Amino acid sequence: MAGTTTYLELSQDDGGAHKFYEVSVDGTTVSVRYGRIGGAGQAQSSTFPTEEKARAAAARKIGEKVRKGYAPAVQGQRAARPVTCRQVTSAPSTARAVAPVLWRFRTGSSAFGIHIDEDRAWVGNQSGDVHALGHDGEVLAHYRLPDGVKCLVADDFWIYAGCDDGTVYDLSSKLPFAAYEIASDVDIFWLDIREGILNVADRNGGLTVIDHEDEHQWSRRSTGSNAWMVRRDEHAVYHGHTAGVTAYAPDGSGELWHTATSGAVLFGWQEDHSVYAGTGRRVVQRLAKATGAVEATYACDSAVYSCATTPGGRYVFAGDSASSVYCFAADGTRLWKLGTGGGSALSMQYLDERLYMVTTDGSLVCIDAGEAAIADARSGSVPVPVDIKSAAAVPTYTPAATVATITTVPGTGIVVECVQESGRVRVHAVSPGHDPSWNVQFPRHIRRPGARYVVDALTPATGGFYRVRGEIRRLV
Repeated sequence: MAGTTTYLELSQDDGGAHKFYEVSVDGTTVSVRYGRIGGAGQAQSSTFPTEEKARAAAARKIGEKVRKGYAPAVQGQRAARPVTCRQVTSAPSTARAVAPVLWRFRTGSSAFGIHIDEDRAWVGNQSGDVHALGHDGEVLAHYRLPDGVKCLVADDFWIYAGCDDGTVYDLSSKLPFAAYEIASDVDIFWLDIREGILNVADRNGGLTVIDHEDEHQWSRRSTGSNAWMVRRDEHAVYHGHTAGVTAYAPDGSGELWHTATSGAVLFGWQEDHSVYAGTGRRVVQRLAKATGAVEATYACDSAVYSCATTPGGRYVFAGDSASSVYCFAADGTRLWKLGTGGGSALSMQYLDERLYMVTTDGSLVCIDAGEAAIADARSGSVPVPVDIKSAAAVPTYTPAATVATITTVPGTGIVVECVQESGRVRVHAVSPGHDPSWNVQFPRHIRRPGARYVVDALTPATGGFYRVRGEIRRLV
């Protein structure tokens, strides 16, 4: 079997699984590649003491997949199933005045992904580029992912990019790595992550919940399709689709409420006590988290592509399909409407009197949303926007199949070890001061039984597991 490759596929006609698994043996090295049919997939390799043990390990891997329904196939004969890239249109704004844009950064491709935190402004576009900028617009880092970015989400310290290929990448350490691999029958539209639990809304109106070990917890099918909204807190998962918003119990035990909205839901936002649904019928609706009751309606002049609020919902912002941005009081009173100056806002977020938007022309736009700046803008006085350029020295990071190796443990490093448990490879902490029975959330593609890694820090998470912070290095 040395020098040979076995290629298998599992494809179900009912729209289910559509994936491949390839095993290659070259001397004492066994290489595995797997993923969605038509894609490059993920790769990993292992080295064994002898060629005989390498062949035996490869045979076991192949046998396991055959028992699960995989069969030999010819690569390239089956086409990749289509993955939905959101198609949007954008018309010129009908507003008389333009928003006070402080700076803008053009990414070169339509952008949906945005996250704003205390240190950085993140933008991800349909070409798979993610940029991190300072609040002054300085470009700090560039990540190149294999497919278009549907959304950027934060979970405490961790930043994740959900991509069109169904992979969710962790951007929190030096190099991005695949943290979650969505099932091949799930065409993701939007994501939310809370305490390591991934919530996926999809094209068919489905909701899929995956735990920190990248393992399926539960799923539900809502009455609508094209689910562009999913938000989660400790009380519920809020799922928005063409038929409205449905709230489910966090453990998947049942539906808590359903509210039919004025039009299909195209975007969702949440605050402590309310969720906000932007719809194709030109409104944002505020729904009570406890009951689903509509508490307020915010009327725009075109379909709403995005929305956001100030803390507590004192002000509500919306971006429409006609390149306008709106601000409302909490009760629904429209306070202003201005042109974005850069296409329609596909996602947005507010922080410290600034409104950040990503747009159809691929720009990350920073708007001064302070009262004085808006008053000046309505009278026709706006600043000259600064066009941000990315410096050639800005580093570009891409997902890596391997990690750096070290031979000694730094003074502050924490050692973790991969162990085989009930047919799965788990990761446990070895260093003193950590519970050795807890699993560590860890990239699947580098797990090898017996392998040890050094991480910068481990953070306890609700649910009794650890999350990695900082760089991961192989201890050899």
